[in-house]
Amino acid sequence: MFNFLWPYAFVLLPLPFIFRFFMPASAKARAALKVADTGRWEAGHSAKTTHHSSAKLAWLLPLMIWVSLLVALARPVWVGEPVRLPAAGRDLMLAVDISGSMEIADMQLNNKPVNRLEIVKHVLNDFITQREGDRLGLILFGSNAYLQAPLTFDRETVRTFMNESALGLAGKMTAIGEAIALSAKRMRENPSDSQVLVLLTDGENTAGSIEPIRAAELAAELGIRIYTIGLGAETMEVPSFFGSRTVNPSRELDERGLTEIATLTDGRFFRARNTEELSQIYTLIDELEPSIREDKVYRPETSYFHWPLLVALLLSWLQIIFIRGDDA
Repeated sequence: MFNFLWPYAFVLLPLPFIFRFFMPASAKARAALKVADTGRWEAGHSAKTTHHSSAKLAWLLPLMIWVSLLVALARPVWVGEPVRLPAAGRDLMLAVDISGSMEIADMQLNNKPVNRLEIVKHVLNDFITQREGDRLGLILFGSNAYLQAPLTFDRETVRTFMNESALGLAGKMTAIGEAIALSAKRMRENPSDSQVLVLLTDGENTAGSIEPIRAAELAAELGIRIYTIGLGAETMEVPSFFGSRTVNPSRELDERGLTEIATLTDGRFFRARNTEELSQIYTLIDELEPSIREDKVYRPETSYFHWPLLVALLLSWLQIIFIRGDDA
């Protein structure tokens, strides 16, 4: 729609009439005399017509110039359709373990046993949906850590990359230190007021040249808060020669190390033994690090003040020509 940014400029519209009203009588007489001095044009009917037109232009042109200047001063703009901007949230990097041990089927989904990675995909789908306004990133790690999705407002892309991840794609071992270091590096390249890393693993650091504690110290120096999640059931029935036996499928999980990483960065360590606990953990993280959901709407504006200004300039040239014609 069409709008004026400074509509109060039109209050000045009657200013020339007010000025003329309070003008001294002697000045009015001189002005009238100057306009009336048209004897050399009044040789006939056509001369009278010319004089009549000149008298009209004598007040019409200045009035049009004044109105054009006021329209330009009022800043006319065309306001476009509303454009919704991403809300100012935080940077949240997801680091997910896809090493060989994530293949263990010690979790239940819809009363069916599934491997750990499938549970993570299921829970993260909902978590990613809730992070409106945040920039999300995704790192997948095994023997090495890889940036799968850089920090972006495009949550659908992050969700797609997560769902397309495959077991063993990054190697069979677990490089927790490299995952933290890579997250810290990417966040340092894209600084923001709030940066969070959520790291999920089911084991201990068995690969990479960077110690997890040293990487956590680096993250703490950069102001990155780390939430660590230890995934895996504590008991599982496995078949054996004598029937079945109970084992602990999470015996390799380094709870102490994950707790220390979280503590160093003012984060928290969580233990997820089943699907429900994992869902509750991500819900709790969502509460601890809420998205800033303020709606921000921008309406693009196109300014048109230069057009009435150009009209005023052209009319001023006509006024100059008109005055010179009278003086000739």
